[in-house]
Amino acid sequence: MSTPDESGRTVSDTELSGSDPSGTELTGSDAGTPDESGPDASSADETSRRNDVSSIKDRQRAAARARLEKEMAERATAARKRRRNRAVIGSALAVVVIAGVAFVLVNTLKSDEEAGDPTVAAAGTVSCNWTPADESTGGKVKDVGMPPATVPNTGTSTLTFDTNLGKISATIDLAKAPCTGASFKHLAEAKFLDNTKCHRLVNEDTFKVLQCGDPFASGKGYRETDGTGGPGYTMAEENLPTGSAKPYPAGSIAMANTGQPGSTGSQFFICSEDTQLSPNYTLLGTITSGLDIVKDVVKAGDDGAFDASAGGGHPKKELDIKTMTVS
Repeated sequence: MSTPDESGRTVSDTELSGSDPSGTELTGSDAGTPDESGPDASSADETSRRNDVSSIKDRQRAAARARLEKEMAERATAARKRRRNRAVIGSALAVVVIAGVAFVLVNTLKSDEEAGDPTVAAAGTVSCNWTPADESTGGKVKDVGMPPATVPNTGTSTLTFDTNLGKISATIDLAKAPCTGASFKHLAEAKFLDNTKCHRLVNEDTFKVLQCGDPFASGKGYRETDGTGGPGYTMAEENLPTGSAKPYPAGSIAMANTGQPGSTGSQFFICSEDTQLSPNYTLLGTITSGLDIVKDVVKAGDDGAFDASAGGGHPKKELDIKTMTVS
């Protein structure tokens, strides 16, 4: 008879009882051989043999159970890590759920309405669709209007964060991420992220990311609402990784979302190391200088505030964005 364990593995009576694979019990003696010492001695020997068999079976059952419990614990740990990896990109509040884990948190001001993909306009430009967002989903909105409907899709832009720890610069390829690049230019001109800070850090073996981009995350200390803010619009994802063993390499700046198509807003994450994530997040740009600043923040660790939900916590070493510019 077989019984399934909690992990779905089938454990047979043979494994738990201590029988050998052929079904013969491990008796420790040759069955059927008479004892020459007389009835009493034979009875005593038989009792001793049974006790030995029982002891062997007990030990084998205990060993089998220990192996099973260890295997189940290892599988549970691996499952937790997989769930957490899928949920890297959320905000601190479980307002939305990504891949079934309370933690795709991120720009939780999103609309359920899906933003359309960019459409080709005149040569050298592309049309972008901006979907209005409001606070009905539980997030916070800082309304600074919407970017232009038609934007350049050639050339590059330079994204610069002037922070309390030094300058971080990145290149945006407008041929690959024209709408997201235009959005950041619009937000920079509106001083949308000036005097804000990076509110979340995840520091695990397979991914190390610093999350920023909430216009309401500012000042000393952290609040429960940090990580729920964004602009008055969302956009479609673009420039998603394809066919790469390293979808988000070290130095990547990628856009956070709620796990739903068209939910990209202003929140982004910086990968301090090669990061394994599902290719569902827009690659905005690549850091050209200042990655060492991000690495130092990640190395300093987090306070574990989100361990029970999203994973990670607030950075112990604060990174404050004094100004953001796009040129």
